[in-house]
Amino acid sequence: MAPLLQMVASALAFSLMGLCVKQVGGRIPAAEVVLARAIVSVALSWWLLQRAGVDPWGQRRGLLIVRGAIGTAALLCVYAALAQLPMASATVLQYLYPTITALLAWLMLGERIGKRVLLAIALGWTGVLLVAQPAGLLQGAAALPPLAVLIALAGALFTSLAYVSVRSLGNSEHPLVIVFYFPLVALPLSLPLVALDPVLPTPSELLWLVGVGVFTQVGQVYLTRGLTALPAAQATAISYVQVAFAGLWGWLVFGESIDGWTVAGAVLVLAAMLVSLRRSPPSAAADR
Repeated sequence: MAPLLQMVASALAFSLMGLCVKQVGGRIPAAEVVLARAIVSVALSWWLLQRAGVDPWGQRRGLLIVRGAIGTAALLCVYAALAQLPMASATVLQYLYPTITALLAWLMLGERIGKRVLLAIALGWTGVLLVAQPAGLLQGAAALPPLAVLIALAGALFTSLAYVSVRSLGNSEHPLVIVFYFPLVALPLSLPLVALDPVLPTPSELLWLVGVGVFTQVGQVYLTRGLTALPAAQATAISYVQVAFAGLWGWLVFGESIDGWTVAGAVLVLAAMLVSLRRSPPSAAADR
């Protein structure tokens, strides 16, 4: 499959993952969803690695473990936000990570942030304010829960850190190895959290949890392949289609309305991505 189509397939799979999370998010804690996802994904990843004849343990094991830990933190935040926010709003907030990545590249790698990137950051954060609709900012608008918004933003931060590590690991590791370490690390990290508040899923909830694992696995495989085959900015541009998928599922399945503020915020976040996309190739590649 062409890298462009892999990114679209990844976005579709992640939107379906979000649909499954929403189905159980009212009762099953986020840590338990992460654990279920990890169990399914470890089994699928191991099978894919054996089928491909790839050594599962990789070369840069320290960074692989760090990537898994950061990815686990991102999943906890994303799943918690999805359980508390409309799908479209949670997805738009999550997709602030490209501008956060630019800031991290400046802070951690000393990369210069030009006027175009500053404009992208301003557009992106303005879009987040429109989607979040904080109390008192927009008269007559229904504000989203502030804590849920902060959790979604934390998910975007951890996602950007995880993508930086994926871009680095892509130089030495097979994509399936990178995907395998994610749930492998998530298992021991999520177990203590689940033990604190265990909830026995019903048969229907169990099916949705399996769906979370399967769709996340598909999304991770295609995402990792796309990120290692395309410039980071281009891959990000394509993956923004997940915002549209999420809004569609939220409307069709949950009857969620998509108001004008959410649409306006999504347009600004998309504009921020397009502005970032026009940077020079070397700078764009370094951001992830």
